[in-house]
Amino acid sequence: MKSFHSGHPAGDRPAEGVIQFEAVHRPAELPEHTYGPTVRELAAWREVMNRLGLLGQHPERYEGYGYGNVSARLGPFGNMTQGLRRFLITGTQTGGLRMVGLENFCVVERYDLGANRVHSFGPAQPSSESLTHGALYDAAPDARVVLHGHSPEIWRHARELHLPITRADVANGTPEMAREVTKLVRESAASEMRILVMGGHEDGVLTFGRTAAEAGEALVRNLARACTLLS
Repeated sequence: MKSFHSGHPAGDRPAEGVIQFEAVHRPAELPEHTYGPTVRELAAWREVMNRLGLLGQHPERYEGYGYGNVSARLGPFGNMTQGLRRFLITGTQTGGLRMVGLENFCVVERYDLGANRVHSFGPAQPSSESLTHGALYDAAPDARVVLHGHSPEIWRHARELHLPITRADVANGTPEMAREVTKLVRESAASEMRILVMGGHEDGVLTFGRTAAEAGEALVRNLARACTLLS
C-alpha cells in the first residue's frame, strides 16, 4: 500500500486537483465485467460535461490543472455505515483527459473524515475530491452518482438562483469541505434540488442523484437557469 498527501503549508489554499488527505492506495486492475458498465455510464456524462466546459483542462483556468470529476456508488446498497459506502471515482488529475476508461478510475473502499484518510484500489490514484464525494453519499444515502463540475455561470449567480452554498472560507478537498457538504445536504434544500455550490472552491458545483441522468439533469438545468441571468 502507498500513502501520500499534499505538501501545502497549513493555511495555504490548495491548488485545483491537489490531494489534501492521506491516501492509502493499492494498485490493481478493475475487471471489465464488474466495473465496465458503470465506467461507461460515467464516461458518457463526463463527455457531456466536457462539451459544456464543466470539466476539462485549460491553461487559463485554475493554473492549468485539470478540473472536474465523477463517481458512482457501488453495492451493497444496504450498507448504512458511514465511511463504508464504496464508490467508483475518476482518478486524480484526469480532468484533462479527453476520454477515460477503466485505467483512469479507482474504487474508494472506505474514508474517514476525522483521520483525513481515504482507502482505495485501482489503476489510478483517487480524486482529490474523494472525501467530499464520500460525505455526500453518507448524507444522501439514496444518491448513486455525484458529478463535480466547474461552472462560472452557476457559481457567480448561486445566491440569485437560491442554491445551497458552502462557506467561502472552507477549501476544496478537505475534511472541512466534506463536513460542510454534509451539513448542507441535511439542513438546506440541497437534497431536493440535487445541487450545491462550493463557496470556497472557485466555480465548483456538485450535483447528485439516484441515477446518473438525475445528477446530470440537475447540472444542466441549473446551468440553463444561470444563463438566463446573463442575457
